[in-house]
Amino acid sequence: MLNLFPNSLRQCNGLSRRSFMQVGSLAVGGLTLPNLLRHEALAKDGGSKPRRKSVILIWAAGGPSHIDMYDLKPEAPREIRGDFKPIATNVPGIEISEHLPMQARIMDKLAILRSAYHTNAGHGMGSQWMLTGYQPSIEVNNNIFPACGSVAAKMIGSGEQGMPAYVNLPNSLGLGKAAYLGAEFNPFSPDSDPNSDGFNVRNLVLPGRVDRGRMTKRHSLLSQLDTVRRDIDTKGDIDGLDKFYVDAVEMITSEKARRAFQIQAEDPLLREKYGRNDLGQSCLLARRLVEAGVTYVTIQAGGGWDTHGDNFAQLKNNLLPKYDRAITALVEDLHDRGLIEDVLVTSFGEFGRTPRINPGAGRDHWPGAMSILYAGGGLKMGQAIGTTNSNAEYPTSKAATPGCVLSTIYRCLGIDHHHVFYDQALRPLPILNEGEPIAELLG
Repeated sequence: MLNLFPNSLRQCNGLSRRSFMQVGSLAVGGLTLPNLLRHEALAKDGGSKPRRKSVILIWAAGGPSHIDMYDLKPEAPREIRGDFKPIATNVPGIEISEHLPMQARIMDKLAILRSAYHTNAGHGMGSQWMLTGYQPSIEVNNNIFPACGSVAAKMIGSGEQGMPAYVNLPNSLGLGKAAYLGAEFNPFSPDSDPNSDGFNVRNLVLPGRVDRGRMTKRHSLLSQLDTVRRDIDTKGDIDGLDKFYVDAVEMITSEKARRAFQIQAEDPLLREKYGRNDLGQSCLLARRLVEAGVTYVTIQAGGGWDTHGDNFAQLKNNLLPKYDRAITALVEDLHDRGLIEDVLVTSFGEFGRTPRINPGAGRDHWPGAMSILYAGGGLKMGQAIGTTNSNAEYPTSKAATPGCVLSTIYRCLGIDHHHVFYDQALRPLPILNEGEPIAELLG
């Protein structure tokens, strides 16, 4: 919560060092509002830009079962094919799981890549690879390389002043951060379930004891910032602080960001269509955010995709019904609002699941093959790309690496995935070191 007036030791100019740090840093998911606004302005310099694109990534943390969702093998032995049957979609020749009936009805608005793969079966390392395009050499719990959303935040910024460029829903994604790009490109996260009646976004609500009138009067505090020591920020981020400090205060006191997060304003019937659960409501909130100017939203909701035991019951009774409803509602909603060409929806996890069923009726980690879902973004829909062998173990055509998956996203955003960054040691690091966009999706 923003606190402009804590009970703390004040400097001789009337502004406490602690007050300055609380307003100036205003941590929102690891970034600072002044820096966020500064970098958005820098990203917008240079004149007119092409029509703005956005991305919504539904991150299926744990590893969704490709062989039970998008790449069923009904002719395989029972211990491979499992309990589920394929059903026809509205695109002739394409079949998907019987437990994705809603997506089957809109297959002409979707595309499936069935031949993605990599070689690391660890959750952390697989996640970093799929979210950043780089495979780390050690298992870590934080980013070594920047996540795709952080790259988008740095390269593009947000589409509207006062809106964050990169958002995680409903909570901050552990491996979705900016690494060497800097904390200002970390995601904003509400850290609150949008399905809850008490859903609230921290740092976008004034403390109860400070109404908007009092807040406006206290803008006089800004005139005192010039006297604060320049060594507060050793990286030099304090340069130009005054303007971005003002913008940050305006963001908090304006209606723009708060309106975007007010999912309660949506028609209850539409909320039901998405599903009254954390995944469905996060997808609806993501649509509101990209419509308001957010460039990249990553959703980690639903949970439970690491189905080592009781795989089929978990998928049938919980995971797939919520996932099917949320994805379908999101894609149809974007179509209805005329946004689908400008918003790319994609869904994947860190790997697929083992084709062979284990003794606990589950499937284990399997990076050798996975399926990626795409919708919108100006890509060519109504197709299934690539094949795997008869047991869904590895690609047999159109094999696609994590770099291929992510470079396709970057292409949609208009970002050159060959662009080079430099880390703290001044080593050149391209956005991606391998992979090219999937040609079939580009049309």
